[in-house]
Amino acid sequence: MHDMYREIILDHAKNPRHPGVLDPADVDYEDHNPLCGDRLHLTLRVDTNDVITDVAWDGEGCAISQATASMLGDELIGKSLDEVKKISKEDIFDLVGIPLSMNRVKCALLSLKVLQIGIAGKEHWRKIEDEGDE
Repeated sequence: MHDMYREIILDHAKNPRHPGVLDPADVDYEDHNPLCGDRLHLTLRVDTNDVITDVAWDGEGCAISQATASMLGDELIGKSLDEVKKISKEDIFDLVGIPLSMNRVKCALLSLKVLQIGIAGKEHWRKIEDEGDE
């Protein structure tokens, strides 16, 4: 079973889904893992119902961080921001499908971190804009 997941990880790392950066983007956030140097820039387009319609990401790093970003991108399209906010680290570990060393856990969770902070930033600015409309 682990061999199958390893093949999936390698496939996503070598042939990433949703590569690039969307411009314009409704969610745009970049971060890195200072321990290993992995970097991820995630961009999303969101419709008026807060449903993700497009995803693109760019990054550098180990196979786990890059594959996880690719796999997570597949999961996001068609989901609402509220649904996406409920994605947990356990969900990411399920996507990866193999046990990870402590060093690789941060690699796998980088895409979730970037996603959650990016969405929080969008919601923060939306709130500020709404207050300005009053």
